[in-house]
Amino acid sequence: MNTHVKVLGVLFLVLSAFGLMAALVVGIGIGGAAGIVSATADADPAVIPILGLAGSVLVLVLLALSLPGLVAGVGLLKFQSWARILAIVLCAINLINFPFGAIFGAYGLWVLLTRETEALFRTGDAATNT
Repeated sequence: MNTHVKVLGVLFLVLSAFGLMAALVVGIGIGGAAGIVSATADADPAVIPILGLAGSVLVLVLLALSLPGLVAGVGLLKFQSWARILAIVLCAINLINFPFGAIFGAYGLWVLLTRETEALFRTGDAATNT
């Protein structure tokens, strides 16, 4: 199960990195769109703050969804007991995201809820778990 925990940690890091990249792309895209709208002569002045607010909220939501996975991935790779609990919660939430999130969540729950994995995290020492 040691290998499965490491794979799960890397998957959390990769998926969170995709979420962070999406937040960056959305932020740049919305900022560019706001710039284009403000450059047009016939633009309504109320559109630009609304566009900026909507873009900011979307970027913050993407960041809020991605950062816990990043933290959980790092913690899983270090075999921290708190990371196991956080990852279980995130995997349970991912079950809603059909089909890929459900597959990822089911795999994560399978890995993290076995007795062997629980014993790995009980020691809290990554050096003895390699």
